[in-house]
Amino acid sequence: MNELPEGIERQGMDVDIVCVGFGPAAGGFLTTLSRAMMNDDGTPAIESRTMPGMPPQVMCYERADDVAFGVSGVVTRARGIRATFPDLNPGEIPLTAPVKDEKVIYLLDPHGASRRSGMLKLADKTLGLLKPVLGVKDHAYELPYIPPFLRKHDGLLLSIGQFNQWVGGQVMGSGLVQVWPGTPVTKPLVEKDTVVGVQLTDQGVDKTGAPGAGFMPGMEIRAPLTVVADGPIGPVGRQLDEHFGMPEGHHQRDWAVGMKMVVDLPEGCELEPGTVLHTLGYPEPEIFGFLYVYPGNVASMGIFVPSWFDNPVRTSYRYLQHWMLHPYLWKHLEGGTLRSWGAKSIQEAGRRGEPHLVGDGYARIGEGSGSTNVLTNSGVDEAWTTGTQLAEAVIELLKEGKDFSRENLEATYVKRRRESWVEEEGRIAEHARDGFQKGFIRGLIGTALAGMTRGKLNLACTAPRPHERIPSIEEYYKGRIPPGEIAAIRKECVRKGLSLHDALMERAGWPEIPLDGQLLMSHQDALLVGGKVQAMEGYADHVVFIYPHLCERCGTKTCVEICSAQAITMNPEGDVPLFDREKCVHCGACIWSCSEGREDDPEHGNIEFRAGAGGLHSAEN
Repeated sequence: MNELPEGIERQGMDVDIVCVGFGPAAGGFLTTLSRAMMNDDGTPAIESRTMPGMPPQVMCYERADDVAFGVSGVVTRARGIRATFPDLNPGEIPLTAPVKDEKVIYLLDPHGASRRSGMLKLADKTLGLLKPVLGVKDHAYELPYIPPFLRKHDGLLLSIGQFNQWVGGQVMGSGLVQVWPGTPVTKPLVEKDTVVGVQLTDQGVDKTGAPGAGFMPGMEIRAPLTVVADGPIGPVGRQLDEHFGMPEGHHQRDWAVGMKMVVDLPEGCELEPGTVLHTLGYPEPEIFGFLYVYPGNVASMGIFVPSWFDNPVRTSYRYLQHWMLHPYLWKHLEGGTLRSWGAKSIQEAGRRGEPHLVGDGYARIGEGSGSTNVLTNSGVDEAWTTGTQLAEAVIELLKEGKDFSRENLEATYVKRRRESWVEEEGRIAEHARDGFQKGFIRGLIGTALAGMTRGKLNLACTAPRPHERIPSIEEYYKGRIPPGEIAAIRKECVRKGLSLHDALMERAGWPEIPLDGQLLMSHQDALLVGGKVQAMEGYADHVVFIYPHLCERCGTKTCVEICSAQAITMNPEGDVPLFDREKCVHCGACIWSCSEGREDDPEHGNIEFRAGAGGLHSAEN
């Protein structure tokens, strides 16, 4: 962090509670807290410690330009959300519908281009031979049974962006909470292992953070309690993890990038609102997909590309296009139109990725706190519930006049969480995904074992760090593309500024994408039509390559190919990739796809993801 210019001081403000990030977890926290702050007669039920006679002064800072810029359609059982809103009418929230029909579909490979193990090829061949008996059609098999742990039959389909907007309107409408979008937080303020607030990001700086003509230093917001709800890639949560470390045996090595679209379905589409389709097996066995149908002939759909998919050039957008073109799905999608597009990294370590939940002066909630259930593929309701649990604890401590020490937060918030369904189900799921470290078939078996035995049986194993498992391009394509030809393709792609992944996929047998300008379009066209990225001037670059020599020795450059918006590109004049923050959608895929570990911190790669403004501009996706 650059020093302040001479004669300039950093301003400060004292509040009672500062919250970092506005998503489902912060929504649950602020909704529950604001309801308890005032009596029916208009007097404070809880008094502010920084402004006596007034209700607590609560500030929430969100990086994105609006509280509605969430990224995902989601299906959730909505137990915690419904507990907060017992009279919830789904019709009040745009792009919301109750779940009516749910299917799990195994997609076969219609092109024979995906990498499938011998066992999986045998299973595919058997399905083909038994096609008339099993009802295999359109190169897909609908599973006749959905395990109970996967079912969402009593749940809701939501757009996170629209849901956040609905919740944010109520929270801000109460007049008791201030929510500031477009205000990134650069770091926590830590004094002698006590978190005393946060620092907002400096403005009026160049890409390196050096002050310019319009320099305005970020304020220090000091508070007895800092609520960290900035998700798995949030800079405040990640800096706290670096400062305090992780609990023994915990790690955050399992990730996925979700690449998603909202589309207008073609006229005459037979899919009804409330339809939920889960897919597996294609375009690569490790890649899972979803399609959710909203009212108004609108659908949210996408794929998840996980860290255990050992392809060093894993371009999620190209895989999304092949997934859409699968015959089982394309019959519903052909003629549709892109409405919005987005991407987000997901912390797939779940309960095992839980950091220290509390400390003196701070508490963690939401996905960044390890609340995601990796067995049920559910995270929104869990995140919301952790927020309500913290709010109940904070109300209790404020009414009793107790401070926000580690001891008090553990006795209230952590105790509530440990005794809740979030904890119980998180422990069942703790090792559910471990089998995927050893292959797709083993992963399915491990998931089934954990789900059907409530976690008593699993295929537990140690997950390697992402940079330890990413092979070289030559290793990955061994037996399919000769090394000399890979070198020639790489050189040509760098010269022309083209995607290496596209060229390698087509050389390996994948068909070209038949662009139609409506739903099937180039990556950059999708970004312009459906993403609307806008990074404000005056902020430093938030993606930083820490040690240039590690980039110089890297031969895979996975960060370039995984980048959801092509904001990271090859550098024709050097080995350190180029970063264009005007394109970045803040998905964070780069930080877990770096194939070079730091010498001073082997748990992490060579990319640092700092605080930054801008990102996707879409309230739908």
